[in-house]
Amino acid sequence: MKIFLFIISLYIGAATMSHASQFVFKSADGGVINLDDFKGKPLLVVNTASRCGFTGQLATLQKLSDTYNSDGLTVLAVPSNDFNQELSSVEAVKDFCTINYNITLPMTDITSVRGKNAHPFFRWVKETTGFSPKWNFNKILIGPSGEVVQTFGSLTRPMSGAITNEIEKLLQLQLTEQVSG
Repeated sequence: MKIFLFIISLYIGAATMSHASQFVFKSADGGVINLDDFKGKPLLVVNTASRCGFTGQLATLQKLSDTYNSDGLTVLAVPSNDFNQELSSVEAVKDFCTINYNITLPMTDITSVRGKNAHPFFRWVKETTGFSPKWNFNKILIGPSGEVVQTFGSLTRPMSGAITNEIEKLLQLQLTEQVSG
C-alpha cells in the first residue's frame, strides 16, 4: 500500500495537496517514508548534502532530534544533489552520515528539491508559501496539522533559537491538545 501511495503522490499535482501528510518519499533504507506517519507531531524537513560547507549541520540536526524526539519532533534528512554537492549513491550518503556524524535520523533517497524535477512535497511548499531551497540545508518546519509553519535558510543553525522556539511552541500546542482532547 505504501508503494502505491508513493507512486500516486508522484503523479498527482502538488497543488492538489492540502497538507504535508499527503506526501510520500522513497526511503534511503528501501520502502517509503509516508509523512502521514508524522501527522499530529512537528516535522522538520531538511535538504542535505554530504559535500557542502554546511554539512557540519548534520551533527546539530542529530542533536536537535535527540533533544526533542521523545517529545514528538521528527527531523527528516532529504539528501539532494540539486547543487552538485551530494555523493553518487544513497548507500554512500548513508555511510558518510553514519561514519562521520552518527546520524540516526530518518533519511530519504537522493531527491530533487527544486525546479521541474522537484519532489511533489517541495513543489507543494513552493506553491503554498513561495519558498524553494536556494541551497543545501534549508529547513521546512511542518506543524502537527500538516501546514508549513516556517522555513529557514542554510545560515539558520538547527539548534538556533529561531528554530527551537518554534519547535517548542508546536510541542506545547501538541501537549495542550492532547490534554484537552
